[in-house]
Amino acid sequence: MFDLAWPWVFLLLPLPWLLRWLLPAADNGEAALKVGFLPELEAIAGRRAWIALPGWRQQVPYLTVWLLLLFAAARPQWLGEPLPLPTSGRDLLLAVDVSGSMDYPDMRWQDEDISRLELVKRLLGDFIEERRGDRVGLILFGSKAYLQAPLTFDRRTVRTWLDEAVVGIAGSNTALGDAIGLAVKRLRERPAPSRVLVLVTDGANNGGQVEPLVAAQLAAEAGVKVHAIGIGADPEQAGVLSRFGFNPGVELDEPTLHAIVEATGGRYFRARSREELEAVGATLDRLEPAAQTPTRARIAEPLHAWPLAAALAISLLLVAAHLWQAQLARLAWRRERGR
Repeated sequence: MFDLAWPWVFLLLPLPWLLRWLLPAADNGEAALKVGFLPELEAIAGRRAWIALPGWRQQVPYLTVWLLLLFAAARPQWLGEPLPLPTSGRDLLLAVDVSGSMDYPDMRWQDEDISRLELVKRLLGDFIEERRGDRVGLILFGSKAYLQAPLTFDRRTVRTWLDEAVVGIAGSNTALGDAIGLAVKRLRERPAPSRVLVLVTDGANNGGQVEPLVAAQLAAEAGVKVHAIGIGADPEQAGVLSRFGFNPGVELDEPTLHAIVEATGGRYFRARSREELEAVGATLDRLEPAAQTPTRARIAEPLHAWPLAAALAISLLLVAAHLWQAQLARLAWRRERGR
C-alpha cells in the first residue's frame, strides 16, 4: 500500500510564487533596454523573442522539479502487509542499592578486593545484556529512590547507566520501601505475569517514607514479584572487623528481605562472593518468560530516492540546455564579429 508519511509538506507548494511576489525584484546594476514595440519586431522576424520573464510553458520544467522535491520530502513509502511481532519475556526492574555501605571492598574479583557495588556492576551488567526479549529498567536508591532507566528493550543503555552509578548518588541511607514503591508504580500498568523486581541491597531500611513491609504488601496487591539479593561478606569473615572498625555484614536485614519475598511470591538470595552472585544470576535466568500481547507492524520501504533522482536529472538537463544555448550565442556572436 502506497503512503505518504508527511503529506502536509505539500502546503509549501505556493512558496516560490509567494517569494516572487513578496521579495523585491533583483537589480544587477546594469542598464536595461525597454522595447515598447516588441510585438511588431516579433511579427517582422516571424518568431517570439526570448524575454526575461518566461511564460508558463517555460516554467513547466522548474515546476516539475519543485513538485518532485516536495514529493520526496513528503516521504513516500510502500507499506507491506501487517505482520505479527510476538514478544515473549517480562518487564524486569533492577533496584540497586547505592548507599554508602556499598563502597566497602569486602568482595573478591580475580584475586582483587573490590567494592560491593563494583561486583554488582560487573555481574549484573552481563545479566542485563542477556535479557533478550525482556524490557529492563533500572532504579538506584539510597536515602531516596530514583528511576535511572525506564523499562526498555535497549539493554546496552541500561547497562551503561548501571556502570556509571556511583556510591552516594542517591544519599547515604537505604530506602528499601521507597525503591519497592517506585517499582510498583512503574510495573502496575504492565501485563500481570511479567511484573518482576530484583532488589539488590546490603543493608537495612533506614531512610525513605514507605516501610518495606508496607511496600511489599502493595507489590503483592499489584502482582509484582520481588526477588531480593542480599550482598556482602559474612559477619564471620576474617579481616572485615579489623579493616573497618565494625562489621558491615551485621547491617543486612535478612528477616525483612525474607518477609518481602514471601509476601510477593519471590525468592531471596544471599550473595557473599562472586561465585554466589553468579549463581543468583543463573537462577534468575531460569525464570519462565511471560508471553505479552503481540504487536503488529508493517515493513515500510522508502521511495523518496526516485523523485529525488528525477529532480536531479531534470535539473542537470536544464543546466545543460542553458550552457548549450550560451555556447551557441557565443559562437553566433563571434561569427557576426568576424564578418
